[in-house]
Amino acid sequence: MAGGVLFSRNSKDQNLTTAPPAVPFQPDSQTLEQATDPKNNSTAATPANYDPNTCKGQTYICFTPYYKKLVTEQGIDAAFADLKKRYNDNPDVVTMCHPLTHIIGNAASSKYATVSEAYLHGDAFCWSGYYHGILEGVIDRIGLKELPSKINGICADIPGKAAYNFDYYNCVHGLGHGIMEALHDEVPASLKMCDDLVGNWEQLSCYSGVFMENIINDNKNHNSKYLRPAQPLYPCNILETKYKDQCYLGQTSYALQVTNYDFKKVFGMCATVGEPLRDTCNQSMGRDAANQAYHEKVRTRDLCALAPNQNDNLNCITGAVKEIISYYHSDVEAKEFCNVLTEDSKRTCLDTTASYYSLF
Repeated sequence: MAGGVLFSRNSKDQNLTTAPPAVPFQPDSQTLEQATDPKNNSTAATPANYDPNTCKGQTYICFTPYYKKLVTEQGIDAAFADLKKRYNDNPDVVTMCHPLTHIIGNAASSKYATVSEAYLHGDAFCWSGYYHGILEGVIDRIGLKELPSKINGICADIPGKAAYNFDYYNCVHGLGHGIMEALHDEVPASLKMCDDLVGNWEQLSCYSGVFMENIINDNKNHNSKYLRPAQPLYPCNILETKYKDQCYLGQTSYALQVTNYDFKKVFGMCATVGEPLRDTCNQSMGRDAANQAYHEKVRTRDLCALAPNQNDNLNCITGAVKEIISYYHSDVEAKEFCNVLTEDSKRTCLDTTASYYSLF
């Protein structure tokens, strides 16, 4: 299941291509030991006196203490009202919106006894980051020592588990985010911990959270060591098979960043990926196309039209319409998008809309 997410709309002054991986992607005992050692957390303390109204270029650092305090003193609704107002006025907030909602969710996680209760007070604004942040806070309180024995019960009280609905997906996906934070962004160790979940669907959803967190880490004032500008599809291209699908379902967001949002070039990278993962890669491009177009239907269609063939284009459209539904939590805008497509593409778009929206 592909959730709609925003990694970044900002471009970078780089124009690079893939290269063969230089080292294997496997965790060793030393890596895991370092990742699980709380003394090894290199994240610097956040200055409590940063003013989000005046500080520039450090949006995440500035807003972390600000939104934590706002949630504590005024509540979740006040934090989202503030974020939505700033979203309309501040381009940095637009770019960082999803990570900022993580902060609100993390702060909110300490206010409620269960994940499901915290979810009731949430807001899906900016790609459901609030729900992911809740899981980061919950996992932080459980601790790494107890997490393996408790991981399968964390999302158990979320309504919709039996139907694998979007709330349940957000919870299990959020586990991947929380595990990454607990393990200090060690991707291999985090994927292995996702393997402790019972159920293939649960494991895949958790993997997706790990890979998304790896990419958005680039927005948190540090760079992931599991991203390589000269190899934009790394680490997807050297993973164990069971991890590849969820990796490619997000990795194009990073590839676009480091190619100055050259859609043709990244479509070309997807074309080098063997089937069926090429389809996954192109669905990821569809999500990114919708994001870069700010969900404007004709622009989204035209970005997908840069795909090298009809099958790649249809997969791009599939990813785009899922992103539009995820963003609006509605099928109205999705159907409007479908209506600007050719008849062949329109049928695929409408079928995807019906099946995907049924999960909400």
